[in-house]
Amino acid sequence: MQKYCLTLLAFYCCTALAAQITDPKATEFYEPVPPKVTAGESVNTPPSDAIILLGKGADASEWVSVNSGGPVEWTTEGDALVVKPGTGNIKTRRTFGDVQLHIEWRSPQEPDKTGQGRGNSGVFLQRRYEVQVLESNGSETYTNGQAASLYKQSPPLVNVTRKMGDWNSYDIIYTAPRFDANGMLVAPAHVTVLHNGVLVQNHFTLRGPTEYIGLPHYKAHGDDSIELQDHSNLVAFRNIWIREL
Repeated sequence: MQKYCLTLLAFYCCTALAAQITDPKATEFYEPVPPKVTAGESVNTPPSDAIILLGKGADASEWVSVNSGGPVEWTTEGDALVVKPGTGNIKTRRTFGDVQLHIEWRSPQEPDKTGQGRGNSGVFLQRRYEVQVLESNGSETYTNGQAASLYKQSPPLVNVTRKMGDWNSYDIIYTAPRFDANGMLVAPAHVTVLHNGVLVQNHFTLRGPTEYIGLPHYKAHGDDSIELQDHSNLVAFRNIWIREL
């Protein structure tokens, strides 16, 4: 009862204070001033403060092989970097926390394959949290494993995967988890995903890192790389850029 009364008193005090404000300038502020950023020519082109991870000519200098730590062994096709099955995943040289990530991907022509065997790859945030890449336009699988799912945790709100061989885009807003000095989770990670411009993950709260078997659970970590998966399919990637938030 005492707690309720104190809450009620605080409410009335705030209401009374608000009623006394008659000058509109009292609720205006001028700092901090947002920094100026030049937008790209379209939603797919990087703004002036973006880091280009894969641009024209498929320059892979921002990436390394996970297996060897050396140059990537994937192949190039114009401005695209294409998975070379058996060479393993690749990751960015730089590490990141909260980010806005744009990435475009194309599934290969594999009409004979189905389910998880068809155009499979993944975009791993901080090398732990996977946004699934899969040819989900003409093939069925478990819904929390289809394209634009947060793998094994959240299916997309809608399926907007383009037909096999066409380019798709992901725009990902990622808030990294927070841990205290003892490694305890303070705040979980959150992910928002737009697939081909359509909202498919709306500030989803991740329950932990991606797990193929079993339930996810957090382990303390800091900033880490963006990782792209070699799942033995010739998935292509292009126009990858990132903004640190």
